Amino acid sequence: MRSLLRSAMILCMIFLVFIPIASGAAASEQKRYIYDEAGLLTKQEIEKLETLAAKLGAERETDFIIVTTNDTNGRDVKKYAEDFYDEKAPGYQKKHGNAAVLTVDMEHREVYLAGFKKAEEYLNDARLDKIREKITPDISDNHYEAAFEMFMKAAYDDMEKKPWADSIFFKTWFQLLVSAVIAAIAVVIMKYNSGGKVTVSASTYMNGDTSGVIRKNDEYIRTTVTKQRKPSNNKSSGGGTTSGGHSHSGSRGSF
Repeated sequence: MRSLLRSAMILCMIFLVFIPIASGAAASEQKRYIYDEAGLLTKQEIEKLETLAAKLGAERETDFIIVTTNDTNGRDVKKYAEDFYDEKAPGYQKKHGNAAVLTVDMEHREVYLAGFKKAEEYLNDARLDKIREKITPDISDNHYEAAFEMFMKAAYDDMEKKPWADSIFFKTWFQLLVSAVIAAIAVVIMKYNSGGKVTVSASTYMNGDTSGVIRKNDEYIRTTVTKQRKPSNNKSSGGGTTSGGHSHSGSRGSF
């Protein structure tokens, strides 16, 4: 009996020893979405954004990632974001999977948004440009939590729309314009076909023997100057491909 009790106590002790070890392993494997290496956020803000990223990401099957840094090791913000994806391998339920990554480079005051896999299709360059324009004022004003939350929610909303939904061909005003042009062309064609052939012209009543040019005058009216806006360097050419061969959409700008 004593031997049985002793064995039971030993088993309980072993069980109690391995509980914290297992808990620590589970904690270390917990998904991470916020990489605030620049220290822009408080602990509470990070926890809030982690929770939001997990919730929105599960619904869109996409990881929403925030990366901040004070030192890019000589790389520009786009290259830094690409290397992050290659090295950290984020993605929904798989490595190098669906991910939307916002990278903030405090060293060079630049920001880069990138979409990988499914996010590359739904968050194309044009959509990322719009999101970047929305969040840049808050980043400039040091409202980092608000900017990062806006990024996640805007990307979440855009990923609900079809990739081609922003096409000009699906805009109501464009469809109305096309309809009006077609109608106008139809009216002109009908009007042209309804009339007889015109046989009278200015030469009908002109006598070639007695008609001629009496006087010619050149009169100065005005000079027209056309101004062309200088292109802004605030936007990049968009996405690209990482060193690891992963293509992505993108939008780059300063703040």
